[in-house]
Amino acid sequence: MKEKVVLAYSGGLDTTAIIPWLKETYDYDVICCCVNCGQGNELDGLEERAKMSGASKLYIEDIVDEFCDDFIMPCVEAGAVYEHSYLLGTSMARPGIAKKLVEIARKEGAVAICHGATGKGNDQIRFELGIKALAPDIKVIAPWRQDNWKMDSREAEIEYCKAHGIDLPFSTDSSYSRDRNLWHISHEGLELEDPSQEPNYDHLLVLGVSPEHAPDEPEYVTMTFEKGVPKSVNGKEMKVSDIIRELNRLGGKHGIGIVDIVENRVVGMKSRGVYETPGGTILMEAHDQLEELCLDRDTMKVKKDMANQLAQVVYEGKWFTPLREAIQAFVESTQEYVTGEVKFKLYKGNIIKAGTTSPYSLYSESLASFTTGDLYDHHDADGFITLFGLPLKVRAMKLLELEKQKNN
Repeated sequence: MKEKVVLAYSGGLDTTAIIPWLKETYDYDVICCCVNCGQGNELDGLEERAKMSGASKLYIEDIVDEFCDDFIMPCVEAGAVYEHSYLLGTSMARPGIAKKLVEIARKEGAVAICHGATGKGNDQIRFELGIKALAPDIKVIAPWRQDNWKMDSREAEIEYCKAHGIDLPFSTDSSYSRDRNLWHISHEGLELEDPSQEPNYDHLLVLGVSPEHAPDEPEYVTMTFEKGVPKSVNGKEMKVSDIIRELNRLGGKHGIGIVDIVENRVVGMKSRGVYETPGGTILMEAHDQLEELCLDRDTMKVKKDMANQLAQVVYEGKWFTPLREAIQAFVESTQEYVTGEVKFKLYKGNIIKAGTTSPYSLYSESLASFTTGDLYDHHDADGFITLFGLPLKVRAMKLLELEKQKNN
């Protein structure tokens, strides 16, 4: 009986060409595994394509709800954003995919897991760190980093497939390199490879429209949260995955969540991409809108530091680490009272606040107003400012003393 390898399969040209290459190079029995994170119709026809290409079996594993509940929501609750703009769409999906690949490898008794990530990107790191953490005994094969992988273009991959009896309707035309899941879609390539060029949004966008083409009338949206987790949109209770779907629809319609980023990859180079995250952008903003009402100043300050730390950890593929678990535990403790309702309006790429309420609101109208209430007397500020500003005053007095000595 041949040894088995589990291939992370998307159905694209790269991973399709890898099937005969694995059989030819290692004489493996190739088990394909496509993990559904919400990429939609990209899953159509996969089984036929995989088996036509030489795979003995294809698993299509649906982890959409797990992706939303166990990977997206911890990052939303933390407010994790990489380099101020990137909402970690691809980064959050990779550990869930790695986990499922390991499960299938164990089930099939496979000796290896193979992925089609290139040697220049972040995904090779994310996949392999996940596999190492969950199955250190399983071999990882990365064809693009191997000397005997000779295919360096789409044309070469198509010719290789044809030479092995695989004649599928792949195009040699250049197009954007995309990654899609329920949270986002990323675009790289073509004019985006030149940072001086404006993205061709009319040709590029998939999930929505640019702000210029969004409706001229704003649309109001109301959301509720319980302990940091979204529960309803416009009065309709839904699970998290359905909430993201609905917010994607609303956000795409109004040109929300389109960002053009030059980011620092883990491997050291900069890369440019355009990300569409309409629903994710709304969800993050709505969560922040509620948190600012419910969290105290010191907790918010530390939480912001933890958000940046978590974004770095997730971006670098270190999901299955004690550090991620510790940060997540802290974040979860801050969400105990993040419960309430937020209202906002969507208008041409903007999310505009329209009111927030919470039974745990720390906002006191009597304290915040200019009238004097029972809890606060304007004279209380005298002693506070004296103590709060004491280090500044002591330093200034010392500098003044030294200046006088210098002039005498």
